[in-house]
Amino acid sequence: MCNRPSLCFIGALLLAATTHAFADGIRFSHGTAYLQPLKYPPDFTHFAWVNPEAPKGGTIRAAEMGTFDSFNGILDKGRVAAGTARSGLHALIYDSLLEQAHDESAAFYGRLAEGIWVAEDYRRFAIRLRDAAHWHDGKPVTVEDVIWTFDTLREKGAAGVRTALRELGSVEQIGPREILFATREGAQSNPDLVYVVGSYSILPKHYWADRDVTKTTVQPPLGSGPYRIGEYSIGRNLVLERVEDYWGQDLPVMRGRFNFDEIKFDYFRDESVMLESQKGDVIDVRTETVSKNWMTAYTFPAVKAGYFKRELVDISRPWGLWAPVIWNLDINKFQDIRVREALWLMSEFRWTNRVLMYGFYNYAKSYFYNSPMASEGMPSAKELELLEPWRGQIPDRVFTEEWTGNETSGYGFSRDNAKRALALFSEAGWEIQNGVMTNIETREPFEIDFIFGSPFGLRQELPFMAWLNRIGIHTTARAMETSNWLYRMRNGKFDASQMGFTASNVPGIMLRNRLSTSAADSDGGQNWGNIRNPAVDAMIEHVMAARDIDDFYAATRALDRILLWSHYYVPGLGAPGYRLVYWDRFGQPENPPRLLRPAWLDTWWWDEAKARRVAEGMAALTGK
Repeated sequence: MCNRPSLCFIGALLLAATTHAFADGIRFSHGTAYLQPLKYPPDFTHFAWVNPEAPKGGTIRAAEMGTFDSFNGILDKGRVAAGTARSGLHALIYDSLLEQAHDESAAFYGRLAEGIWVAEDYRRFAIRLRDAAHWHDGKPVTVEDVIWTFDTLREKGAAGVRTALRELGSVEQIGPREILFATREGAQSNPDLVYVVGSYSILPKHYWADRDVTKTTVQPPLGSGPYRIGEYSIGRNLVLERVEDYWGQDLPVMRGRFNFDEIKFDYFRDESVMLESQKGDVIDVRTETVSKNWMTAYTFPAVKAGYFKRELVDISRPWGLWAPVIWNLDINKFQDIRVREALWLMSEFRWTNRVLMYGFYNYAKSYFYNSPMASEGMPSAKELELLEPWRGQIPDRVFTEEWTGNETSGYGFSRDNAKRALALFSEAGWEIQNGVMTNIETREPFEIDFIFGSPFGLRQELPFMAWLNRIGIHTTARAMETSNWLYRMRNGKFDASQMGFTASNVPGIMLRNRLSTSAADSDGGQNWGNIRNPAVDAMIEHVMAARDIDDFYAATRALDRILLWSHYYVPGLGAPGYRLVYWDRFGQPENPPRLLRPAWLDTWWWDEAKARRVAEGMAALTGK
């Protein structure tokens, strides 16, 4: 029996209490969950982590980094605007079939779907649409919309979408409001597929009939969700307006949520400017991503007076790797594991965290940090069953050594690590000649060009680059505008960079998108480091095939060991929580979800009394 429900992610799929029966043995239920029964009964009225009486009104102003140039969220092309994402909290103008409960590990309830059924072998699942669901133009959401959406996503969607839906076979109408999904012939059964399908935004077939869905667009598209696009300036700002007659506002999964009349997103190209804008009361809320700012920048009078809040919010979910260095494995020199290990040995998490990060971070020694999916100690018997067939094809230390990370004192350059790194470089055919790390055969100098999507990422890795320079490796680095950085990463035009790795509670398809050979070989895939390892592919399939918690953890931990000992990433920062900073104008539920961020987007509300207190207090402080 698992004694930490929030961290128990997978097992046998259990369906909730039956609402009614349907043809061919299909019995629809109000929700579905992994491992444990659903928390909420069929007649529940709202989630426990919302205030069902939250008032509607007001505006909240948020910040985004970079820019945007498209409202079409299903493509790899362009930078999609906030609110128009294809899934998750930022899919504000659309509805999905299912809605996740953020106080359960992996539980989903009907949104567009009035009911859901999943076969015992997971190869088929069905949904029944709600009769009341309609688009913002008043036309009903239909079975045809759902079928067209998934046909379009599989044929024309982003590479990550196509990979996520790879197991999906037929999608067919089986009743006036019923749709049956089935896995394709030969595909393994995969419980994760239900939640992937359930989480994607459903698109209006009639709207796109005379438009090209394969092109980016700056024309606000038709949606069905709680918000529509209002005023906007391409690349600069965007206002989302609450739909007053939103069809789903009284659904159990929606009551008490999405309470602001307007959500305004301002876009910034510099985090320092973003910080100053928030201090100047141009934006209300954001997540502080820079530890130096967190420790030093929030001492202004509004904080001391209590009008501005700074909170470290714990997250009870896999946190993963915050900002590891990744290598482009399509570049020949990074394909040698000895080179990658040598580079890893030159990293200095303890020093960087102490000196540059104010000691804020933990050392993330796993791709699944902050989760029981993470490996520790030596492999268990179940892990060895999965790993043994790959002996000789994966690093031997997977079987013989515990991964402990690159621990150093944190005070100065580790000469022992440098000595070990130089020995590995020598074995791989590289030696220092006249102060330059040089390939013995080709005479090629060892050079690394780092690119970053933020100047703070560059700052974080400056010590690493300095230590590489000490052993004759020439490094260059630049912080790029976000869209340019994304283009370079997606198209393999980099040597090294940073890229966070945060696993979901049900990470099978996510792992395939981020780590598999098929994703590396797909144009626009999300495996930007271009990892191609059949053992990694096999472990991902074991994760997706697991049907009980022990098998699942064995698979994630075995995968973790292979990834760590292969030195594809340079792990380091592990966040103890996320850093929420905001003006205290808003009401918040008493029991906010800890599996969700940012909770402000859908659970907060405008509090007139708090807003008045802030306004009057700031007027007294500033004399204005």
